[in-house]
Amino acid sequence: MDRTMTLTFDAADPRALGQFWMAALGYVEEPPPEPHEDWPSALRAWGLPEERWNDAYAIVDPDGVGPRVFIQKVPESKTAKNRLHLDVGVPGAKGRTPRPGPDAVRANAQRLVGLGARQVTEFDDPATGSFWIVMADPEGNEFCCV
Repeated sequence: MDRTMTLTFDAADPRALGQFWMAALGYVEEPPPEPHEDWPSALRAWGLPEERWNDAYAIVDPDGVGPRVFIQKVPESKTAKNRLHLDVGVPGAKGRTPRPGPDAVRANAQRLVGLGARQVTEFDDPATGSFWIVMADPEGNEFCCV
């Protein structure tokens, strides 16, 4: 049975948050449905007022492997810790064995800071070989850099 999955974020600014996650994950903007060549022409054809064009934004894995990420505008801001978070791996690292070392994880965390993320705290457990950095995206959603 084929199953698809979409991860959905609530946001104040869907396009801006989508741009962050697009760069963080190596994703691309979801293309508009045919016959539309771009999103503005699709949104105009659907009669959506221009002031609502940032109500939602979607990004997809260009290889079609990872889940679609959908960002929807909501009026309220984030107020508590996420109940679910993403683990963002080092670009180019396939699978989890061997795990990237702390230097590679720190370098990736700095890349994400350059995109607008914020570093929250670092965890290092030499006994298990686990190292990760808790981060927050531009709207405060927690994720881990692993």
